[in-house]
Amino acid sequence: MTDAADDEDSALEELVAGVVMALIFLVGFGLLALGEWWFWIVFPVGFAGVLPAALALVRIYESRRGDDASESMTTETEDALETLRRRYATGELAEEEFEAKVERLLETETVADARESMASRRREGKAGETERETAFDRD
Repeated sequence: MTDAADDEDSALEELVAGVVMALIFLVGFGLLALGEWWFWIVFPVGFAGVLPAALALVRIYESRRGDDASESMTTETEDALETLRRRYATGELAEEEFEAKVERLLETETVADARESMASRRREGKAGETERETAFDRD
């Protein structure tokens, strides 16, 4: 099965598809307006050949770009983990601090994970504030 995100077109795909279709229509109807009898050839060639080729190139570009981004994300995570290990080994961090920082680092490995982690921390912070306010009101 594929994810719903895989079925969606990216913004770049939508842009390229729109531009290519506009050019196909512009050339086709331009040739019609000029009285060329072979104007109709533009439509099958454009929609069956040029448009799929352009979209394939966009997908190749995005997949290569995505691979580069994931490699850099992995490198950054490894660098951060190595820094934490070095600080723990030199005694700059206590064991509890080290474990908490490693856990936080691994929770925020992707952008989506980071957003989710921040949202949960905010909810926990608001819940803690509410408990403190309730305790304060009782006094």
